[in-house]
Amino acid sequence: MELIANAPQTRMKIYRSLSEIPSNFAPTVATIGNFDGVHRGHQWVIGEVIQRAQALKAQSLAITFDPHPARILRPQTTRPLITPLEQKLSLLAATGIDATLVLPFTPTLSQMSAHDFAAQVLHDKLHITELHEGENFRFGYQAQAGIDSLEALGRELGFRVSVYTPRATHGLAVSSSAIRQLIAQGNISRARALLGRPFTIDSTPASGRGYGTRYTVPTINLAPYSELIPAIGVYITTLTVAGETFEAVTNVGNRPTFGEDSFTIESYLLNFHPIDLHQDTPISLAFLHRLRDEIRWPSPEALREQIGRDVRRALRYFSLCRLLASKETPA
Repeated sequence: MELIANAPQTRMKIYRSLSEIPSNFAPTVATIGNFDGVHRGHQWVIGEVIQRAQALKAQSLAITFDPHPARILRPQTTRPLITPLEQKLSLLAATGIDATLVLPFTPTLSQMSAHDFAAQVLHDKLHITELHEGENFRFGYQAQAGIDSLEALGRELGFRVSVYTPRATHGLAVSSSAIRQLIAQGNISRARALLGRPFTIDSTPASGRGYGTRYTVPTINLAPYSELIPAIGVYITTLTVAGETFEAVTNVGNRPTFGEDSFTIESYLLNFHPIDLHQDTPISLAFLHRLRDEIRWPSPEALREQIGRDVRRALRYFSLCRLLASKETPA
């Protein structure tokens, strides 16, 4: 079951600082985290937050940070994100949560003690009545406080803490770090199992390629992308552009057959027809299955033959997906 893909979008409120929180925003049931990937573990906790908020007639709230704290605290070791902020907010909205607070992660915030954060932010400003967190949750200056400290602060300040053990699916522990590693290795099928949906890149077309009002070539290159991408190779994908989803084969790599390496993410659209496309047109590229490594072929003709084989495999893949979907659909 893919938990977010078919969930209805809600009118989730987004607050980008504490100063935007309305005075009547109370009480709240909340969870705090980076939520990179908004994976199955995140979805599980958020689902519990929503249910508890409904039972208590409270607001359900996700609290996250921008930039990712590691980019302030350890900029030399920062890893690319599975889901950049705007994509993460869209995925959080799809869970049905009432609101998300994006706290600007500044050096000042990073130096706030656990007690001050709990008292001034959670209690005084957000009026939290319940806080739901994983057992590995850390907070406060230098992440010195853990779940025991959070529970003690909850008793002192009057909010309840619910603690969750790590979740597993298909025998794999669900975590952002595990998902990030799987995607970087090109193992997008396992990453999909942990995410609860395909890994997706949201971008725009590459600049300088002559995109006009009407685009008539069945290949689209993505603009340079600074966050997480799958390992170099060839993938079965779908590409959503201009409100339409195309089946595709996507090469992530350097196109070595044509000489000097030049990294690109290039998609060949299988069911292509001319579309309206501009350099700022949003594109969503979902990775479904890895076909093979990128190879330096002896000639463009040999590469063209391999692309034909890749396309035939992709067409069989999509045909099987449609067949399975038709069997699952009630008559």
